[in-house]
Amino acid sequence: MLLHLAERLDIPLRERNILLNAAGFAPLFPERPLDDPALHAARKAVDLVLAGHEPYPALAIDRHWNLITSNNAVPPLLAGVDPSLLQPPINVLRLSLHPAGLASRIANLHEWRDHLFARLCRQIEVSGDPVLVALMAELADYPAPDGIASGKPETDAEFASVAVPFQLITEAGILSFISTTTVFGTPVDITLSELALETFFPADAATAQALRGLVPGVGERDRDRDR
Repeated sequence: MLLHLAERLDIPLRERNILLNAAGFAPLFPERPLDDPALHAARKAVDLVLAGHEPYPALAIDRHWNLITSNNAVPPLLAGVDPSLLQPPINVLRLSLHPAGLASRIANLHEWRDHLFARLCRQIEVSGDPVLVALMAELADYPAPDGIASGKPETDAEFASVAVPFQLITEAGILSFISTTTVFGTPVDITLSELALETFFPADAATAQALRGLVPGVGERDRDRDR
């Protein structure tokens, strides 16, 4: 009955274990590292999705927005980031919004910052996680964005009403992305239930073309596939 109620309320697996323990039952859902042999199939699926998404960037994060792994399209986009922000554990929200991170190169920083804050607020409302609360306080204390030197790009009208774009200033110009979040369906392991795959798709043809030149080996793979 308790598990049925938790399912209907969409309570996260971690909190379901707490409920079971409070009711005098043993925790039901295990929490294993992603490199545990029992999660081999899941880790393989993650790696396949990330590699298959190249030359577009994709990454896997845990419940605290710490980077677990990423594909080869991500590192070229991090040029100029302070090395201290790239030391494990890498928090992708801190990496994105820190003044020494990507913040100075995000062309629509106001919009993207608000989008990330909204997502983080929803997580905090659901979980009450003190680590996320502290992260929110840290991010909110960063200097507020006050304009980008390269000017404000035009938001692609095709996506303006349905998704918040991520627009990054690079040597190849402004790269514009839309992102999707993928989670495992019906997981029974806490680690898997809290794992999210963030995949970025080019929002315009210029971005798609630029990415093909940024990721090593993409041209060779394309030629091999076409043979």
